[in-house]
Amino acid sequence: MPRPEQVMALPPELRTQLQAQVIDGGGSRRSRLERLAGFLFKKTGLGMEYAVDATYTVEQAYRTRKANCLTFTLLTVALAREAGLDAYGQELVDVVSWRAERDIVYGFNHVNAGILIGQSHYTIDVARDLLVARSPPQRITDKHLLALYYNNRAAELLVGASPAVADPYMAMALQLAPHYPSAWANAGVLSLRKGDRATAERDYLKALALDPENSSALVNLVTLYRDGGEEAKRATYARRLEKIQAKDPYFAFVQAEGAAREGDYEAAAQHYRQAIRLYDKEPRFFTGLAHAYQQLGKERAAESALNRAATLGRSTAGN
Repeated sequence: MPRPEQVMALPPELRTQLQAQVIDGGGSRRSRLERLAGFLFKKTGLGMEYAVDATYTVEQAYRTRKANCLTFTLLTVALAREAGLDAYGQELVDVVSWRAERDIVYGFNHVNAGILIGQSHYTIDVARDLLVARSPPQRITDKHLLALYYNNRAAELLVGASPAVADPYMAMALQLAPHYPSAWANAGVLSLRKGDRATAERDYLKALALDPENSSALVNLVTLYRDGGEEAKRATYARRLEKIQAKDPYFAFVQAEGAAREGDYEAAAQHYRQAIRLYDKEPRFFTGLAHAYQQLGKERAAESALNRAATLGRSTAGN
């Protein structure tokens, strides 16, 4: 496991390449930022590619030229600072960013890189088009950003390796960010995988003490009590979960997507409409609704939903 100081360290070859393609060009900080963006994305530079499971250190990202949103943020912040820019991590907590596997839910928050030049704030985000979010990003400390690295890496290792491999990553995440609810929820998953049901329960409850509406902790706690035959506890937390989900447009969106994959377009349309009632500024809700209407033969309704999606898309692009 890499130490915290190694996660964002630039290898010498990368520092040399950055110097030649970004720093030596001189000019304003804005022009340096534009060259940095080109350096990250263009084939003549790093040509970085998005990969959802690529939670890497900066050096690993440089070697593989692959990164998920977290790794891309680590890379961008490290390079921007080397280029003399005021760069930092940003977190979006209000996004569809959790994964369910075998009745276990892993929680993730989305991050991107922020750059401050004078009074202007800029954002570099490799996965903007893949997200559903309604709140602006919030600046986070390097310590918290590193905690997200260890948390995400632990969750990845839990899927494809033994709990013992994930253990030190989760411990480091909690050491760096002891008040991060999603890390405690994921720690509960790890504890359960090790067969420690009591610690898993404690971890889920800790996550809920920090964030009473943490959906992944609630889902996992309800499953834990159901599997343990503790019906009274299961019912208590299931009611809490239902209240949260009833006002969560993202939960309705996930239900809609699932129904569409199953070919139940009536149910999909119903869930998309519920998501829109709760939050009507997300174009993908309308795009999904349009697709469901098309499958149901409701062409006029589909056209209307597509028009609304296009209008919202233009508005988002302009912001």
